[in-house]
Amino acid sequence: MIFGQLTDIIKNNTLILTGTTDTKALVDELKKQYPALNQAKYILAVDKQIVTENTILKDGSNVALLPPFSGG
Repeated sequence: MIFGQLTDIIKNNTLILTGTTDTKALVDELKKQYPALNQAKYILAVDKQIVTENTILKDGSNVALLPPFSGG
């Protein structure tokens, strides 16, 4: 799932990618397909858990690209 201004870059709020074994490979592939992501700030969540380091993706893992959160 893609949220916030990231949908302006990707032009969709859902993508299905196969063949990515971890979050680093996923981000590398997304940056190849959508070069504007190189300048975007976002965090990743895998199966509803925010991740800060490279994480192994299982078959059927759900990954979310989340824009920065603002305080409130």
